Amino acid sequence: MAKQAQTPMMVQYQKIKDQYPDAFLFYRLGDFYEMFNDDAIKGSQLLELTLTNRSRNAKHPIPMCGVPHKAVKNYIDILVDQGYKVAICEQMEDPRLTKGMVKREVIQLVTPGTQVDVGSENAKTNNYLTAVVSNENGQEFAFAYVDLSTGELKVADLANQAELVNELVSLQTKETVVDSKLPTGIQETIKKLGILRSTQPELPVNASVSYLSQDVAQPLMRRVLKMLLDYIQTTQKRSLSHLKRAVVYEPSDFLEMDHNSQYNLELTRNIRTGKKSGTLLWLLDQTKTAMGGRKLKQWIERPLVNSNKINERHDAVGILLDHYYERNQLQDELIKVYDLERLAGRIAFGSVNGRDLIQLKTSLQQVPKIKYILEQIADKSFKDMLTKLVPLDDIVNKIETAIVAEPPISITDGGVIKDGFDDQLDKYRDATNNGQKWLAELEAKERKVTGINNLKVGFNHVFGYYIEVTKVNLSKVPVDRYQRKQTLANAERFSTPELKEKEALILEAQEQSKALEYKLFVKIREDIKKTIKRIQDLADAIASFDVLQSFAAVSEEYRFVRPTLTNQHEVAVKDGRHPVVEKVLGHQQYVPNNVEMGSDTSVLLITGPNMSGKSTYMRQMALAVIMNQMGCFVPAKKAKLPVFDKIFTRIGAADDLISGQSTFMVEMKEANDAIENATPNSLILFDEIGRGTATYDGMALAQAIIEYVHNNIGAKTLFSTHYHELTTLDESLNQLQNVHVGATESNGELVFLHKIQPGPADKSYGIHVAKLAGLPNNLLSRANDILTKLEKQAEDDQIDRNRHDNHQVQSVTPKAEEEEQISLFPLETVDDNQAEVVSDIKKLDLMSKTPMQIMNQVYKWQQKINRE
Repeated sequence: MAKQAQTPMMVQYQKIKDQYPDAFLFYRLGDFYEMFNDDAIKGSQLLELTLTNRSRNAKHPIPMCGVPHKAVKNYIDILVDQGYKVAICEQMEDPRLTKGMVKREVIQLVTPGTQVDVGSENAKTNNYLTAVVSNENGQEFAFAYVDLSTGELKVADLANQAELVNELVSLQTKETVVDSKLPTGIQETIKKLGILRSTQPELPVNASVSYLSQDVAQPLMRRVLKMLLDYIQTTQKRSLSHLKRAVVYEPSDFLEMDHNSQYNLELTRNIRTGKKSGTLLWLLDQTKTAMGGRKLKQWIERPLVNSNKINERHDAVGILLDHYYERNQLQDELIKVYDLERLAGRIAFGSVNGRDLIQLKTSLQQVPKIKYILEQIADKSFKDMLTKLVPLDDIVNKIETAIVAEPPISITDGGVIKDGFDDQLDKYRDATNNGQKWLAELEAKERKVTGINNLKVGFNHVFGYYIEVTKVNLSKVPVDRYQRKQTLANAERFSTPELKEKEALILEAQEQSKALEYKLFVKIREDIKKTIKRIQDLADAIASFDVLQSFAAVSEEYRFVRPTLTNQHEVAVKDGRHPVVEKVLGHQQYVPNNVEMGSDTSVLLITGPNMSGKSTYMRQMALAVIMNQMGCFVPAKKAKLPVFDKIFTRIGAADDLISGQSTFMVEMKEANDAIENATPNSLILFDEIGRGTATYDGMALAQAIIEYVHNNIGAKTLFSTHYHELTTLDESLNQLQNVHVGATESNGELVFLHKIQPGPADKSYGIHVAKLAGLPNNLLSRANDILTKLEKQAEDDQIDRNRHDNHQVQSVTPKAEEEEQISLFPLETVDDNQAEVVSDIKKLDLMSKTPMQIMNQVYKWQQKINRE
């Protein structure tokens, strides 16, 4: 854009804009926030605003658009939700009292990670801002995250890039702060994840940062914390008093699940819709508070590994489950509790209003009732938790004394503070009220004196108080007393010396009243700010009880049972169910299944047709583990479970668009992740490993993986496969057990039994499943014809080979033939069928056959040998 002489206002605008080049600058002009130049062009498109021009008659007019200041939040939210930053530039002086340019400055930079004013649809969701730095060689990372709305602050040391990506994805962060030393490859990965990258220059150390990081000793973690906190101070430009001291955590402190496992198991997001509906979170969420909903999500994503803590939660759920009446009372009180965590955040930020304080008071008034209900049913372990449930009567009394029951939203226009709270405020209000009474009396008197029945006394902010007379009555106006102030289309407005004198007194009282009210409100807010830590502790306790009562409610509704924790390496789940599938299908239609894996069984090899329920069976096992270790009861008739340290899943087929890897490469990488990191105390779910490549490659890899997990890891492993040839592994792997999903044919139709049964499946039902999927009948008929031909061709090939073998047998000595057969089949005797199979195997030209032909031939051989 060509340069031209700029007005002082545009000079000021550009100077501020240069400080925030990566943000939309909302520049306050009167009742509007304006955008100029490129911001205006792009902003008008994103916000669907009318694009106009400033200095229209100039050679190069300046693009311009704006939004009303009263509706600015909606427009900011739209931009931030799309991944942009918005710098809010305010007028720092009263334009009526300022000569020349009004001073302006940015009071806040709103970014995707620092957005704190969330709507009701996101009330149960955290908005995490993250930060990452690396060591000198770029191989180790320090990672921190914060939720500005709740004050949660955590930091960790991560060993590799995989752990970093897992934390970023699991936390669903929209923005991460990075330093210049972070390897370019890592930054590109963050960009591909759709996360906004921000940078932060180093600032001098201050007391707030030092206090929040005082429990962190490791230098790299202290560095990432400082960078994160510096960024918050730079963007928010306000108090951080509600932030909690940083807590160091390790992924191994919880049941480890990578983001792929969380995604595949649909813990918090539905694979198909990306929404909450149809997930474990959706099923378990009967929380009554927003902070309880957030804590439930955190518990799902980070289950416990400490058996004592798991049992404490189970104890609490059991107590609440056994006391139906008290639990209903508790729910009734919890419903009245607002979001204490986010209220504390708004108090710290200085953005709280009178209605927020009434919500705080209402919430705190429920605490004694909640505590009393829980004390009636508490045992020893429950009472330990109750010590954190401390009523805050001093805050309740302060708000009750000062704030009116139904305050206005604005805290600067008056009407927030109660009468009788402050003597001076009462005097100002009395003067204002008397003035209003005097104006009413003036209006009545002037109507009588002038004979103008529709004469009225009014007020506006431009002309102050006035007497308005319609034009048809102007002849009755006493010109010796009335002084003209304003002419309208149908009326004239006047003043009188008497009205001017009273106007000055009334306006002074009103302005003084509003100013004093605001000052009193700020004092109350600052007093409450000193108690933020107590409010946050109370909020955490209430949120925990809310989640526990939710567990009790769903356990009762869906017939969950308390699992028994065992130190033995065994799993015993009787009539286990997938709780989400069961809720969708209905209890009557869902078929429960057992999972029996004693200390002498580490691998369940699962066979059966597609759509028969193998994946559901595997997932329900994982969900039982997760629900157990988050402290909930589990969907089963009876359950005994160990405490697992990690869960690995390889379920589903999808390309990795971020890294550009194929389905099979993703499959192999996830399998390798399990092989490298699983322990004997882990749970592994492998679904159809090897299907992404050629038949023999896939079968060979599947068998090798099973053998490796069995022989070298010993983790509890559920392995489903269509390679029926693998079912013979139970002969060589003593801790492998075959199970299959039952299916039967009735009148040519495939009927799934959905029941896990001992032993391998007898055959596959590919064409039957295709029929169930709705493929055209002529296509299915053609598939049957092809299958028949392939089977016939295999039989013909076998006859030809038999003839060839008979000819060859005549040239082989009996002793040599016997030795050859014995070397292939370790049997005491070898019959003719086995001899034929041995000969067929020797002569089979693998390269000339399709996988289907080979698999059918192998099936025929098995049948022949089994008929011996």
